[in-house]
This record gives sequence, structure tokens and C-alpha cells, in this order.
Amino acid sequence: MDKHSLHQQQTTMGLYLRDPEHCPPPAGMDVARARVYRELVFSNLSSLLSGTFPVLIKLLGDEHWRSLVRSFLRDYRAHTPKFGEIAEEFVEFLASEPHALSAGSWPPFMVELAHYEWVEMALQQSEAEPLPANDAGMLLDRPLQVSPLAWPLAYVWPVQLVGPDFRPDAPPVQPTLLLVRRTEDWSVKFSELSPLAWRLLQRIGEFSQLSGRAQLEGLAVEAGATGSTAFIDSGLALLRQMHGEGVVGVVA
Repeated sequence: MDKHSLHQQQTTMGLYLRDPEHCPPPAGMDVARARVYRELVFSNLSSLLSGTFPVLIKLLGDEHWRSLVRSFLRDYRAHTPKFGEIAEEFVEFLASEPHALSAGSWPPFMVELAHYEWVEMALQQSEAEPLPANDAGMLLDRPLQVSPLAWPLAYVWPVQLVGPDFRPDAPPVQPTLLLVRRTEDWSVKFSELSPLAWRLLQRIGEFSQLSGRAQLEGLAVEAGATGSTAFIDSGLALLRQMHGEGVVGVVA
């Protein structure tokens, strides 16, 4: 078989594996054998994803889940060959509003729920290093940084509550603000954030040159508490708590 014929056969096989409903296997290939390869590819992909999205699968049911995986396999072109990153690609596929999701009844919170479930795996696999130990007494005087292993997240839907017994059909008025962090023992912790705590972490990322005191004073202005000593004291207590949890640290 010449290179052109081999390439053509491989292309035909790839199209068949992605979309067996509309693309035939290569000419001359045993149909039963082609079907085995088709099922292996689909089953492996479904199995690879299912460990990351258990709540989503329960909500969708087997038929809708298989349909979603089939659409992902057929329509999406991943940017990585790494198995450990396929779940992130799946979340990006859902967020891209694919044509396959324009029909049928899909949960309105599906994209955010998938992202929420993926975050746990992403932090467990992250190669980022925790912040080095430093003195909490310098929190007000030095610039601050947020640990790469602590992610402040904002969702429209209360994704941490969604499950078989709670399927909201309308988002609440207030967003859901969460902190997801990996601890020293590599476990992943989820906690809710107040709007001020979430904004403080956001500010640290936005204004990395500011000292802790300047961050709190800026936050006080945003909150309408300019010049409030009590506000600064409460903010410092929050910084100390997050410092103790490894969420924030002093820039060396």
C-alpha cells in the first residue's frame, strides 16, 4: 500500500471512529472488526471522562451522557493528546455552545457544573508549588500573592448544591462565590466566599504591586467603608486566616 492510500485509509478510519452514523469504515475492512475499534474508542473516552463528572452523569442519565460524549468525539478537535487534559477539553467543548446542544433539553447549569467538577481533578493534578512559608506579621506591609493552588471562582448557578435532588431552573439573584484549594495532604477543599473575601482575592491578582494595607484600604473604598478602622481590622483577620490556610502569602 502506497503512502497516499495508507493516509486515505487512516483518514477514513478516523472519520468512522468519530462519526459512525454518517461515515463508513474503510473499504475492504471487516465490518465486525471496525465495530470493535469503534466501541473501544467510544468506551475508553466515556470511561476517561466519567471519573471527573459523576454528578453531571447522574443528572443526565446514561442516554444523554452517551449522546454528549458522542457529540464531543464527533465535533470537537482537542488541542492536547494527554489523557489527563481531556476533561478540560470537554469543559471547553461544552462552553463553546456546540450545535449538538442547541436541540433537546439540557440543564441550564450544565456548563458550570462540569467546570466545578473538573476543578477538583485539575488541582489534584496541578504541578504548581504551594507558597513558601513566610511571616504573617508582614501581611500589611508587603505585596501579597494568591497561591496557584487556591482558585477563587464565581458561578451564576449554585453548582455546589446541584444534584439529583436539586435541579434549579433559574439562577439565584446573587452569584455563587467559592474558594477551591489543595491542602498539604493533596486533598481538595471547597468553601464559600463572601463577596468581600472574593473581591479581596481578585484584587490581589489585579494589583499585585500593592501592599496588604493598600489592598484593604482599596477594598474599603469599594465597599463604602473608607477610613473605617474596624473594616481594616476585619480584613487583616481574614488575611491572617487565608495565610494560615496557604491561600495567600507575602511576595518575597
